[in-house]
Order: sequence, then C-alpha cells, then structure tokens
Amino acid sequence: MSEPADGHRYTASGLGRALAVIDLLAERSPEMVGVSTVARDLSLPKAVAHRILKELTANQFVTFDEATRRYRLGPGALAAGLAALRAVDVQATTNRHMRRLVEITGETATLSMRQGWVRVYTDQVLSPHEIRMSVTLGSRHSLVAGSSSKAILAALPDAEVSEYLSTHELVSMTPATITSVEQLWEDLRAVRGQGYAVSRGERQAGAASVAAAIRLASGEVYGSLSLCGPQDRFSARLLAEYGDLVADAARQVSAELGYQPAPEQAETAPAAPAKRRSPRRQVARASGDQVDSSSAEVVVSQK
Repeated sequence: MSEPADGHRYTASGLGRALAVIDLLAERSPEMVGVSTVARDLSLPKAVAHRILKELTANQFVTFDEATRRYRLGPGALAAGLAALRAVDVQATTNRHMRRLVEITGETATLSMRQGWVRVYTDQVLSPHEIRMSVTLGSRHSLVAGSSSKAILAALPDAEVSEYLSTHELVSMTPATITSVEQLWEDLRAVRGQGYAVSRGERQAGAASVAAAIRLASGEVYGSLSLCGPQDRFSARLLAEYGDLVADAARQVSAELGYQPAPEQAETAPAAPAKRRSPRRQVARASGDQVDSSSAEVVVSQK
C-alpha cells in the first residue's frame, strides 16, 4: 500500500493504481488534468500514469482533449456513478445515524426531505422516554419555523433564500416564531457558522430541537436531520452538545451519499465534538419505533 503526500492511497496492483487515477480525476472535476499532474500527485512514474490514462480512455472511463492534452472523467465513469446513486437508499443510510443519536441522547431523531418550498417528515426514531416528541410522517411544513426547516433554508444559496422570502409570508405559529426578515437572515447566518439550526418553541410550543442539512452527491440539499424533545429537557448546554452531534451525523450521512464539500467548505466546517455522552439504556418500545397507543406513555405531537 502506498500513500503519497496528498493522502491518496493505492495498492501496487494495476487495478489499484487505475482506481487512484479515477479518484484523482473525480476530485479535480470539472478541471481537466494532464499526465504530469497525475504522475506527481500520485507519486507514479510518468510512463505508468500515461499508460493508465490511455487504458481508461480506451474504455471510455476517461476522455482526452487533443487541444489541451488533458484528461477528465468520461461517459463510462458517469454510467458507473449513476448506477451507484441509484443503489443509494437515503432513508436507510440516515436511519442508522438516527438510531445512534437516540442511543446517545435519549431524544427523538427525525428526517425531513425538501420538496420545493416545503419540507416533509419521512422518518423518525422515537425517544425511549415516556414523555417524548413524535412527528407525523408525511406532514408538510414551511421552510421558516423550526430547526429542521431553518437548517434546509440556511443550506440554500442566498439567491434561493431571497426568492423564498420574497414569495412567502413569515407566519407566526407561536410567540417564538421568527417573523422578521432581518432577524431570520441573522439566524440563518448563525446556522451556517455553527453548522446546525436551533429552535426553542418556534413551531410547536414547549418543544425544542436542533437540526443540520443533508446533501446529495450533486451538492443539492436533500433535507435535514434533527433531534427534538420537550423544551425543558433541552438546556443551552445540551442544545450546543446535541447540535454538534447532529451536525456531525449529517456530515457523515452526506458523505455516505457521495457529497464532497469544496476544500474551503471542508476547512471552515465546525469540528466534530470531542466527547459524546454515554449511550442511555433503551426502554422497551413498540416494534418499528412507532407509538404504542396502549402504553402509558405521553406523546407530544410534532416539534
């Protein structure tokens, strides 16, 4: 196994080197790359790099530009990438991380998917507490009130946020709902800076939550991952701790879905939490994490 200075790893086999070349071209895309760059970045002899690129070009994994004498990924790589994307199950990928968050925090984890200018709850893993948050799967909500909504909105480009705010009224749902455009922009900037959104009763009185955006391989915002519970269990310290946990989980989910942030984004991303809370003992609950109406638990609906 070899590891050049830039961190690329490849086996000494021809296949391993070819995969390293494909990986490098994917990282540099849409920039085109010359033989010398490939050889230097992967610590390969130039003749070896040239031979690999020629073989990949013959199999349409790589395209060669005669004018610039440079290479980029070709239709063969696109077909393989699309096949891999079709095999990705966003909900199954996210659910593993949701269950881990519930084990660590003891609070309910939810997944929301963006659909145009609204978001929809698509999955949840319920807290083991008798008094806990529960959301209605399939319910639709605006992109303003609540952490799940603000996490999505903050992840969009400024132009899209401005378009949304110019065409949608900021309706008060509770006394804590943000109804000022200026205050909302300030809050969205804070979300971008810390990596997660916070809500204390903004959409549902008595509820608190933290959420972070999930992106697909294309960079498109898929939706958001959140932790939620009764407001009196979410102190300022826990909001920050849970926020870091959710942001870290959302980054892992996005990476598993194929998203690779630009270098400047990766450098400015909030660091993963150094310490995590010990997993809490789960109590028995109904199959599939759904609410058992025959039990004595108290459920606060939605966040």
